[in-house]
Amino acid sequence: MPTIGYAQLPVPAGGDAPVGPGALADLAGAIDPHLIQHVTNRAQRDSLYAGAALHTAVSAEDGSLWLKTSATANTWATISEPLAAWRAVTPAAGYQGAEFAPQCRIVGKQVHLRGRLQRVDGGVFPVSGVKVASVPEDCRPTVYGSWVGGSGLTGDPVVGAGRLECLGPASNTSTGGIGDILWYSQDGTGVPWIDLSGYYWLD
Repeated sequence: MPTIGYAQLPVPAGGDAPVGPGALADLAGAIDPHLIQHVTNRAQRDSLYAGAALHTAVSAEDGSLWLKTSATANTWATISEPLAAWRAVTPAAGYQGAEFAPQCRIVGKQVHLRGRLQRVDGGVFPVSGVKVASVPEDCRPTVYGSWVGGSGLTGDPVVGAGRLECLGPASNTSTGGIGDILWYSQDGTGVPWIDLSGYYWLD
């Protein structure tokens, strides 16, 4: 049976036997991998199409669009996906949200954070490796995340500078647990609040 087009679609011609239903079934089967499949959400995609052919495209009701990038594994590239809602970052004991609520959200393979933290007693932050918050379980990095943190920058800017880390399973967790956010002061005199704004990679 001859084929046509880049997809090599089977089309009866010439001396092919008159097997209409079988020919239509072959054509439908050849076309199916090239259609955009429809699902409700990512979970349904994984349930129905984990074993789908390489290059299968699947769209969800929220506008997400994925393309399968493996012929053997349930691996997908995200072509388009709506931004997730911001979620709460949980302050550690003795700390609380400040002027802006501490929040996070996942965008692709990155976790983005925003908001501020302050001590409940109004004092300054300890200077080295203190746990100040924790992120939701799915926001925990595989190794660890690190980004620059800051506070008020009046006077010497070094006073307000520091480093934030989020610990993952491969981190040295002697100073905190998996998913904990730690603050390290650059100056050493302590700050009255810290800004969580930044991002880190999940993988």
